[in-house]
Amino acid sequence: MKFAICNEIFQNWKYDDIVPFVAQLGYEGIEIAPFTAAKSVVDVPTSERHRWRDLTQRHGLTITGIHWVLAHTEGLHLTHPDANIRLRTAEYFGHLVDFCADIGGRNIVLGSPKQRGLVDGVTLEQAEDFAFAVLQPAVRKAQERDVVLCFEPLGPGETNFINTAAHAIQFVDRFDSPHCKIILDVKAMSAEDKGIPQIIQESRGHFAHFHANDKNLKGPGFGEIDFVPIAQALRESSYDGWVSVEVFDFSEGPERIAQESLNYLRRTFSTERN
Repeated sequence: MKFAICNEIFQNWKYDDIVPFVAQLGYEGIEIAPFTAAKSVVDVPTSERHRWRDLTQRHGLTITGIHWVLAHTEGLHLTHPDANIRLRTAEYFGHLVDFCADIGGRNIVLGSPKQRGLVDGVTLEQAEDFAFAVLQPAVRKAQERDVVLCFEPLGPGETNFINTAAHAIQFVDRFDSPHCKIILDVKAMSAEDKGIPQIIQESRGHFAHFHANDKNLKGPGFGEIDFVPIAQALRESSYDGWVSVEVFDFSEGPERIAQESLNYLRRTFSTERN
């Protein structure tokens, strides 16, 4: 299994300092939150995108892709009843595909709970139709640029639009494209009624990325969730993609989060359950 870490953990660090530190710890990949580069990816010149790509590669790392893709943007929403807002959102997803490809990334994680929640008066069925129409051009462009759009099921405490892996799979199947999959996130899965290993097994072949964290919002190994059965379920599902550390509570500090999360993942993924 290949381990990566999300760059927003390193608050106030320059990307040029994050990359060598992550490489020295032993990670193989880094996942980018676009807002750490600019408020809008449109404002990041191609030269800077390629500089990040080349710097990362020189240190032996891979940029796995991007996440938090609508964070800090304004006037964008996936399921809004206003057609103009949906059009702007669709156009921005096209820019996100280009940004991801330009920095050498592969997966675009679509979480963004605030920019997808149901607006008053919009039914779930309408919202799904809106979201499908917004994302369809980006999925076509993703195929051209060899990028995968990964829709993230999130718990009801975060959004009221697509809360389970099964529902997310049903939604992305509408695109009928290998460039539109789902992502599984440990924190999000912990909000479901099913056990996490069961969700992983039932999602086999449908997820293209995996986020490692704990339901307490900290890193893997910083809470009560046992990753040994999670690792086993991933192996049994023939998953060979990235396991990327994404946390939401930065109180432990970036150095400790990064080092101890990696140590824990290495231990648990090398452990065979009897």
